[in-house]
Amino acid sequence: MTPLRIALAALIALLAAAPAAFAQPTPTPEQIELFRQLPPAEQQRLMEQLRNGQSGRTEQPLEQPETVQPRTVTQPDLRLRPPPPRTSQGTTQRGDRNGPNGASIDTLDQLYQDEPEPEPEPLKLFGYDLFAGAPTTFAPVTDVPIPVDYVVGPGDMVNVQLFGKTTGTHTLVINRDGSINFPELGPITVAGMTFDAMRNLLQERVAQQMIGVTASISLGELRSIRIFVLGEAERPGSYQVSSLSTITNALFVSGGIKTIGSLRNIQLKREGELVSTMDLYDLLLRGDTRGDARLMPGDVIFIPPVGSQVGIEGEVLRPAIYELKGERTVGDLVQLGGGLAATAYAQQAQLSRISDMRQRIQQDVDLRSPAGQGMALRKGDLLHVPSVLDIVDNVVTLDGHVMRPGRVEYRRDMRLTDLIRSMQDLQPMADINYVLIRREMPPERRLVALSADLEAALRNPGGPADVRLMPRDDVRVFHMIGERPDVEELVTELRAQASLDRAAPVVRVGGRVRAAGNYPLEPGMRVSDLLRAGGALAEGAYAVEAEVTRYDVIGGEYREIGLIPVDLNGVRRGDPTADIVLQPYDFLNVREVTHWREQETVILTGEVRFPGSYPIRKGETLLSVLQRAGGLTDRAYANGAVFTRERLKEREEQQVQQLIERMEADLAALALQQAQSPDDKQAEAALVAGRGMLNQLRATTPVGRLALDLPQLMKATVGSQDDLALQDGDTLMIPGPMQTVTVIGEVHSPTSLLYDRALGRNDYIDLSGGATRRADMSRVYIVRANGQVTAAGDRRWFRSGATYNLMPGDTIVVPADVERMRPLPLWTAVTTIVYNMAVAVAAINSF
Repeated sequence: MTPLRIALAALIALLAAAPAAFAQPTPTPEQIELFRQLPPAEQQRLMEQLRNGQSGRTEQPLEQPETVQPRTVTQPDLRLRPPPPRTSQGTTQRGDRNGPNGASIDTLDQLYQDEPEPEPEPLKLFGYDLFAGAPTTFAPVTDVPIPVDYVVGPGDMVNVQLFGKTTGTHTLVINRDGSINFPELGPITVAGMTFDAMRNLLQERVAQQMIGVTASISLGELRSIRIFVLGEAERPGSYQVSSLSTITNALFVSGGIKTIGSLRNIQLKREGELVSTMDLYDLLLRGDTRGDARLMPGDVIFIPPVGSQVGIEGEVLRPAIYELKGERTVGDLVQLGGGLAATAYAQQAQLSRISDMRQRIQQDVDLRSPAGQGMALRKGDLLHVPSVLDIVDNVVTLDGHVMRPGRVEYRRDMRLTDLIRSMQDLQPMADINYVLIRREMPPERRLVALSADLEAALRNPGGPADVRLMPRDDVRVFHMIGERPDVEELVTELRAQASLDRAAPVVRVGGRVRAAGNYPLEPGMRVSDLLRAGGALAEGAYAVEAEVTRYDVIGGEYREIGLIPVDLNGVRRGDPTADIVLQPYDFLNVREVTHWREQETVILTGEVRFPGSYPIRKGETLLSVLQRAGGLTDRAYANGAVFTRERLKEREEQQVQQLIERMEADLAALALQQAQSPDDKQAEAALVAGRGMLNQLRATTPVGRLALDLPQLMKATVGSQDDLALQDGDTLMIPGPMQTVTVIGEVHSPTSLLYDRALGRNDYIDLSGGATRRADMSRVYIVRANGQVTAAGDRRWFRSGATYNLMPGDTIVVPADVERMRPLPLWTAVTTIVYNMAVAVAAINSF
């Protein structure tokens, strides 16, 4: 922990630990200075923490009523963890000391800065999500055909339709004694009979006792039966269900099975005897409902605890945790998981299990072999089936500034022109002279880099420039201008391969080339190849000579730097003595021609005879450009000239940003002190005023104005020492006649007034409503129309009758009296900057 954070932690403990009944401790000046060094966000967080500590209580969230969340079925505590992924070297990655991408974590700061890898989702328990949702979703309906083996009982309604000699329709209810009262036939006992047997009995009795009458028998509304769902059900208890209900209907009504309950050994008991068992896997995996028996009154559905569980994950169709019942081998587990996916790497599956010594071990399993398929399972096993590598060997990759990037099948004796057949395959502005090829050399797959001149290859297909490709080559085409991040990435990989006896194959080109930077060093690479990689010489390059900086290690003890001049004319002629062979870390610097620079311009606007943009020569002055522009017009008001410069604008922006940061720190310190003394009204008022001033400072717009006395400058000689040397982007604005004087700052009505030679400074202030109570009349100053400032401290400017000092276009600034409030160190400077920039912006906006 840094000393700054230690001190701040002590400050927080000091302020938060003080009881509310006692006076709050005052931070020391050292602690306040440390506080000012914090970023604004950290200061705000500290202030919030301090306020919460002073409130005397810790805010707790309102107590929410308990709600039932949807049940999610995941692994229990005895959950199996997947084995760590294997690296290309066959080792396993550990997460205790490694950060993202396997980077080693050596410090606590690294641990908190690096984002952790997302943990894989745990395996789900198979089958339990069948019962998610409303339990009535699969309740039996009443309009389905009655099966012939349905056993009737008390409460069932029998529909009888008679036709023939006698007709009629009757609805008969089976009584509690098990009989129905049949018209003209009397009571007939039917309880305990199947529906088919009852129908045959009634039809025979009607045919025998009612001559000439035929009966049609059907069932109407069925009775309800009471059953019990016990064991590891979500809501065990007694339920009334339809007499047509089966085991699954009762399970849905009871909310399903807990994750500790068995899906494969659901027992149906009747009068204390085990009638049947149901394996829900038959229903879920094969759609077999034969075990879904129909329930009788008083039946008990008992769900025992879950049996042995094993898991399978990875490249299988149905990864999950399964309960075993009859499955004994790894092959059986794969079948439970739906079989292997098309991307499964079956010969290197990993089985994680708990050994007899209660230790977790891992075994490799070849799922293609009978031995691997027949390996016996144990409780708690987890089989991980990896995926095949996402690497295609028989392809060549084309990427970059091309029309159709992607992979292309590699063919024997394939060359670059087989991949890029014409210029039509490239996007506009492609660099056709430098195509980079990233290659992995077998068998150790060491990286090498090659380049090709595509233009020369297309002129002579199959020639020396038409590079022969290899499988897994990555061919990159670059834009003619701009950065080349892919090159830097390859250079980083090449540096990683460097060792003590093998220098990194990297060279560099800089100066006046189109694409300066680091580039891979190819075998036999020369200066001409590096110039081709850098996009060739740029405009303004000194094409006569360049230099190569070379580093040589002497005796393995120290490094010497040598400079080698390069004859660029000889390089272009192909002279091998000039086009030298490069070595690792060589740096080719192409110099710029003397006095070369891009065309620079200045802008003249307003009351000049020929306003516009004017190109300038190096060292050209303002008077020279004014002469070229025909001079000023008759309406020009030279005293109000506005001259701006881009470099001054950039400097003003930096200064304003520095003032903002310093003022934020001062205000935060003031807020900290005010929080310790909430009754200090002066500090509170100063804090409010300071924040308002900070907002004004943030809203200011730097313009880069240079205060310029143009009438005095025009008296000088063109090009003399008194003349102003111009820079690129300078702007001169000449206003027309000006007739106003502006009053801003602490006056009741800041405004612009018509210029009157007879009026003085105080007269204009009075005409603007007079000074406010916050005004500091001893520091009033005047911003001249040309940007120069006249301070009020020199009293001779404002003696009675000395009104000649005010000129049209001037601005009178009445600053605030910061001494009446608790001052901040920068208040005076900030107010001056805000007012002066406001005057400059107003002057520019007047054009």
